[in-house]
Formats: sequence, C-alpha cells, structure tokens
Amino acid sequence: MQKPISITAITSISPLGVSEKEVWKSYLKPHHYLNPKKFFDKSVWVANLSDEAKKEIVLLRNSDSKYKTLDDTVLYAIYASRQAIASAGWKAQDNFGINIGSSRGATTLFENYHKSFLKTNTSDTLSSPTTTLGNISSWVAHDLQTQGPEISHSITCSTALHSVLNGVAWINSGMCDKFLVGGSEAPLTPFTIAQMQALKIYSKVAYNSSQNEIAFPCRALDLEKTKNTMVLGEGAAMLCLEAGNKQNALAKIIGIGYATEILKHNISISSDAKCFQKSMKMAVGNFNPKDVDIIVMHAPGTIKGDSSEYKAIKKVFTTNTPALTSNKWKIGHTFGTSGALSLELAVLMLQKQQFIGIPFLEDEKTPKKINTIMVNAVGFGGNAVSILLRKN
Repeated sequence: MQKPISITAITSISPLGVSEKEVWKSYLKPHHYLNPKKFFDKSVWVANLSDEAKKEIVLLRNSDSKYKTLDDTVLYAIYASRQAIASAGWKAQDNFGINIGSSRGATTLFENYHKSFLKTNTSDTLSSPTTTLGNISSWVAHDLQTQGPEISHSITCSTALHSVLNGVAWINSGMCDKFLVGGSEAPLTPFTIAQMQALKIYSKVAYNSSQNEIAFPCRALDLEKTKNTMVLGEGAAMLCLEAGNKQNALAKIIGIGYATEILKHNISISSDAKCFQKSMKMAVGNFNPKDVDIIVMHAPGTIKGDSSEYKAIKKVFTTNTPALTSNKWKIGHTFGTSGALSLELAVLMLQKQQFIGIPFLEDEKTPKKINTIMVNAVGFGGNAVSILLRKN
C-alpha cells in the first residue's frame, strides 16, 4: 500500500435488505435469512432476496426496454452501483473506473438458453451478449454513463475482494483517483445448486427436521460440526474507493494481501490454509497484529473450509487471536459477492462500534474496541485475499 484508500460508500442488495438502515437492523437480529426453495421436487436451503428487494429489481427491469433481457446478476449490480455513487456523491463526469466481478455470471439465462437449445438445436439471438461475463460491468458503465476504465473478472469466491485489489492498484498507479468495485451473484438456479450438491458441501438439513436443527441450517465457524453445511445466497455489493484520506470516508483500507495455493486437486486447500497465512501476513505488513480487533472470516460452513482458515489465523496471530465472525450463517455464501458483503459488515461494525457475532457459538470472544478489522475471502483454486480496514 503506497497510500491509504478511502471507502466513501458501500451499498448492497441482499437478503438483509437494500439500505444501510435495513441491513444493520437485520444484522442485529439473532436469526438467519435462509429459506427452503424447491429444486427437483426437493426443498433446499437458500438465502434469497426479500420480496421488497425483488420488487425493486422488477421496477429496474421494467424501467428500460433494454434491461428486460438482462440477467439478475446485471440488474443487482446496476441497482447497488446506483446507490453507491449516489451515496458517495460521484457524477458521471468524474470518469471513475469500474471493476465488478462474478463467480458464476448469468446463471439463470445461461441455463434457460441451454435448455432451449437442447430442445430446438438453435440459440436465441441475445444468448451470447447477455451471458458473457463482461456484460455486468459494461451495463453498469452504460447505466452510470461514466467514461472511465471498465473491467470484469471472475476469481471464484474471492472475486469481489480481487476487484478491491484492482481498484487499489489503479488508484495507487495514479491512472485513476476513483474506482467503483464489487461483485454480483444470482446463483440460486437448479444446475448451480446441483453442482454444489455434487461436491458434497451443501447443507442437508431437512426442512421438516427438529427445531434444534432447523435453527441454523448453515453452521459457519462451528468447528465441532460433523457435516458440511454450506448454503447459497444471492445479491450484489459495491464500494466507492477514493485516493487519500477523505473526510466523508466510512473506513480506510490500510493493508491488502493476496496469495495462491499449490493445488492437489480442483478445490483443495491445505489443512492450515497456507494461502490465508500469506495473504493475512501481507495485509498486516508493518502493523502490529495485536491491533487487529476483528477478522470477518470467509468461513463458508464447510468442515475443511472453516477449520483450515481458523488454523491459519492461529498460526499468524498465535496467542493474540482477534474476535472472529462470519455472515454466511445468516445470508449464505454469495460466491463472488461474498467478500464485498463481508466488507460491508466490517464497515458497519466500525461505524456502529458494535460486534456482530454468531449466536450458536459459545464463549465467543468480543472485542473491547473496534478500530481495525481484517476481511478474508478465498475461492476454488486457493485464491486468498485479505483486506485490512481502519476506522476513519
């Protein structure tokens, strides 16, 4: 990090709501936002947008004839991006950069177009332009009318935090002084759910289970669980990054870290997550590890994913382990968006000076102060990112 980067806005659309007030109110509640949804005549736990949020997306889709054919990933991104630049006070003539990523992209459209192709052996005219990954950032750029650089990428579940890395790099290079970054994901589709089930990592808690089991279908950060409990969620989150110390900053990025593991197979991660050890050490840099008050963990609710990250934290912070939390027990795993939603939680805790823990964990450490928070994300391929935030 050559200089501090200010986060001047962070907005989202997720199962938690569509406004800062609504999101914080949802975090203060001890229950989750997971619901049963039928796929292949079986109920599966998912975290979908609220009815109110869905109405906002319907209004957006109907506001422009060109938007009617777009995938939800694009519409979620447009909605959250509009809110973000309005909150930051940016104008189109500022020519800010845009970097929005997604792990899965246009899953709904892709599956529907392919289903149609199998029946007719022909493809819809718009099947290619509306499913290409680049159409998320390009449609946001069109909607906001900015002339700055526009980038798309996919680095699995660490996609959103990699967009933060890119924004920081562009700003530090001097080529741009403002960047809109984030992720968008709408993965609640039959094939995507089936893919996660095939990996044997999806929660199998039945909807008609006992109340004790139903209480928390995703046991993120529960190191005593004996089965994988990952649940998918949907949504988008965007951050406005600006060079230097801004008076209107919600928080400052004071450290970034990244690393990639040597793979043994497609979804492997070492038992002590060496990629996280490297990314966290890099993010901390010359700062004292004792000063990190909280880590918002990736913790997807899988046995190995949770435990390996926890062991990595123990190796890096030894006896000075910060308070630990995750939001996936509450809103599921939103793939490429997840890191940005974790950053949103971190910024809210810094702003509100209140720790949001996990209700089913006993003897959870609570910080006495909240000045510095680390946010972690990792995806298939062992691509870890750690971002260090400080209260402005």
